[in-house]
Amino acid sequence: MKAVVGLGNPGSEYEKTPHNAGFAVVELLAGRWDARLKRSWRIKARTGRGMCSGGKVLLVEPLTFMNRSGQAVSSVMRYNRLGAEDLIVVVDDADLPMGRVRIKARGSSGGHNGLESVIGSLGTKDFVRIRVGIGRGHGKGALVDHVLSPLKGQEAEQFGIGVECAADAVQCVIENSVEKAMNEFNGGKPGGDSDGQPE
Repeated sequence: MKAVVGLGNPGSEYEKTPHNAGFAVVELLAGRWDARLKRSWRIKARTGRGMCSGGKVLLVEPLTFMNRSGQAVSSVMRYNRLGAEDLIVVVDDADLPMGRVRIKARGSSGGHNGLESVIGSLGTKDFVRIRVGIGRGHGKGALVDHVLSPLKGQEAEQFGIGVECAADAVQCVIENSVEKAMNEFNGGKPGGDSDGQPE
């Protein structure tokens, strides 16, 4: 079984913000795979089980806030007896243009607090991560407001394209391989990026 973890912040005020790209992808996949997300106090997350042609999938939304995501992720992994090789983390990336997607087989946090927390809690960087581009907003010092403010208009549309592309990428990883997904989605087309090499 694979675990697909979308990182974000719990609470209605964060629902449509770029920082919750991971949650948006998990919720899209829950709809595709008929998985009902339920709150679990034991592991501080919303989880749901689904099926795709690649097998059983556990969908996870940590409810610990972004910078403590690792607490929930490590609990989920232990409870379900899963290893880092079973984990796919979906996260926003301000260094990618809005709507672009980049897949990595492993690597550092890139300064993302949610990924840093997951790496620290699991004690390894060796898990797949799928980054959804959200851009940096407009103007000096605009990043914090940008990532935590609801999107509108064209930006919301571009964000939706990225979320859908990331969901497709997750499915490709599970049904095929991370290498195939990188070749397909890191290729510079809409929703993709220019670097398809593993890291």
